[in-house]
Amino acid sequence: MTDAILDAKGLRALAHPVRVQLVGLLRVYGPSTATRLAERLGIASGATSYHLRQLAGAGFVVEDTGRGNARERWWRAVHQVTRIEGEDLAGQEPEDALGFLQGVAAGHTLRAQLATAAYPGLPRPWREAFDMSDWMLRLTPQEAVELGGELRAVVERYRQHAPGADAPEDTERVFLILQLLPDPAAADDAEGTPGDAENEPGSGA
Repeated sequence: MTDAILDAKGLRALAHPVRVQLVGLLRVYGPSTATRLAERLGIASGATSYHLRQLAGAGFVVEDTGRGNARERWWRAVHQVTRIEGEDLAGQEPEDALGFLQGVAAGHTLRAQLATAAYPGLPRPWREAFDMSDWMLRLTPQEAVELGGELRAVVERYRQHAPGADAPEDTERVFLILQLLPDPAAADDAEGTPGDAENEPGSGA
């Protein structure tokens, strides 16, 4: 599969959390029907059918003609990864960009919640591998870009998931969620008037 490089049209198509989740499910678990996807998401199959058609129109999914019959349509993902490159789409399409990112964040949150709920029942080796860590760093924008590139290079050394691909019997699907997020509170702090800190108690003034 090739990567999906988002343009304005693609961004508009993915500016809905259900569509982001549908694409994610098809990428992870392979081809499926609107009914099965609706059961996973807990929504009506009519809604998933509508969103699948919108995704197909934008080139993110296609009908899997090798499966199903006249009464049951199967769909598969066209790409394995979605990326934004080049154009400043967030500046050109701010509402759509926000909708897309909120959909991605909602999907990440749901995966973390499901994994956490399943933690007590995991085999001991997987409980020991379970990790939810965070670090606070101080970086320039360029350093953040470089860090992201280095982390992606590490991930690419490991076996990538592909539905139906061969893998050793003792492997399981593992979600690695990488988030490199500027702290919104830091931007708020920076808006304070110069010299405020000099007049605060304990500042040495």
